[in-house]
Amino acid sequence: MDAHETDPASSEEKRHDQLTSAPHATEADAAPRISVTQGDGVKRIDIVPDAAVRPGMDPDDDPEENA
Repeated sequence: MDAHETDPASSEEKRHDQLTSAPHATEADAAPRISVTQGDGVKRIDIVPDAAVRPGMDPDDDPEENA
């Protein structure tokens, strides 16, 4: 028997539990932030348009102010 057979929680359930267990965490913290599509041998990973957290610089920050 391997670890996958003895652990009834799915990876999605584990992800949800981890992201909502912190103090002040909400259900929105566990919301998906990416979408993955695959077609014609190409896998595409996109950031969902309504993701609360996005990679990169905050568009409201002025890089000149931080220099």
